[in-house]
Amino acid sequence: MLKEILGVADDPPAKRRWFHDDYFDLFVWESDGEVTLFQLCYGPDASERALVWDKQRGFFHDGPASRDVVALFEDAAAALPADLRAAIREKVHEFAGRQLEAVVSRRKKFRRAPWQSKR
Repeated sequence: MLKEILGVADDPPAKRRWFHDDYFDLFVWESDGEVTLFQLCYGPDASERALVWDKQRGFFHDGPASRDVVALFEDAAAALPADLRAAIREKVHEFAGRQLEAVVSRRKKFRRAPWQSKR
């Protein structure tokens, strides 16, 4: 189950949030109560693959895509706040409905920003 890590610095004008469990790291940017960007990092150490959605640019995927990510996310997302869960779940399902090959892969491995490093 994803649990929020508190004390993450905002990225004005967006509010930045971080949720973590043993398989996922979910980084979310919200502005005026709307999700504008998220990075769903996943895998055994949640550092090799990432599904990224940006309101301006759409979907990107880093690393080899996993077809299991949607089902695993469904279980992990149960603890997210309802409005956030609904918004991200919609996008994750939209991604799953596309051919994985149709989503742009930017690199073979996800690179975290310094603030996204495990504490």
